[in-house]
Amino acid sequence: MSGVRRARLLAFAKINLDLRVLYRRPDDYHELRTIFQTISLADTIDIAFTPSRRTGIRLRGNVDIPDNLITRAAGLALDAMGATGEVEFNLRKRIPMGAGLGGGSSDAAAVLLALPVLAGRTIALPALLKLAGQLGSDVPFFLLGGAAVGVGRGTELYPLPDSAARHGVLVVPNVRVSTAEAYRRLSPKLTGECQENKIVSFQSTAWRGGEKESGAGGLRPGENDFEVVVFEQHPELKSIKRRLLKFGARPAMMSGSGSAVFGLFSDHEKIPRVIQSFRKEQVISIALVSRAKYRLEWWKRLRSHTREKLWPPLSRYAG
Repeated sequence: MSGVRRARLLAFAKINLDLRVLYRRPDDYHELRTIFQTISLADTIDIAFTPSRRTGIRLRGNVDIPDNLITRAAGLALDAMGATGEVEFNLRKRIPMGAGLGGGSSDAAAVLLALPVLAGRTIALPALLKLAGQLGSDVPFFLLGGAAVGVGRGTELYPLPDSAARHGVLVVPNVRVSTAEAYRRLSPKLTGECQENKIVSFQSTAWRGGEKESGAGGLRPGENDFEVVVFEQHPELKSIKRRLLKFGARPAMMSGSGSAVFGLFSDHEKIPRVIQSFRKEQVISIALVSRAKYRLEWWKRLRSHTREKLWPPLSRYAG
């Protein structure tokens, strides 16, 4: 094995189509029920792997992020493979940071999927999922893509059927929401009766899957528990949601603990008018990315280094 191997990756963002917080667990994480969905907004990561007896990991990019998950993921993957080599990354960050869109988590998952392929090694999916969970609660989802139910910390994942192609907008105001503060404000509201109601309601939402809303032409709306406390602290986010609903978005919700708010439309011709209506906020046109499209994009990006369309991608250099 010799010579440098390169790939240009897309690390897609996510939104939460439903997010319930049940209680604080003994391990200090919160017990969650959520529905993840990948969207078309993505970071670009150029990766170059050169076989070497020593290991070096370097990252350049258009943003400076201390303790970046990309380098941490690369170190974990190399250790898991028992491999050494020089790894260089060039990150083009497009996913807004601190907006509840999982950009850092997606970047980390992209490394876990691509580095074994370039290094000519294999990490089985269960082992990849375990490594991903060490990096963050959202990281395992990005090893799979599409729509999925997340349970526990969000690392226990169950696939949902791909829904019809949908388009929408992502509104990102100049507001930073502290996830820790959002959990702190939400904790007093997490009662036993509330938990039971949330589980029943979430089950209903998950079973409905991609059904259409009667007469509205949109996905049935889910709920995001963080909206209650975050909207109190940042009423401008509540105003954004109201505006999207007025334009006909179904659903319109905050993603994660914020600050991004998304709206999905059955009539994509409305989207340019919606974008023009927002003056102060960053507004991004998005589309839902199905699991099939997610994997197809990965196979396309790694096709010169893989054997066939397997998941996770399998290196053609592996013995």
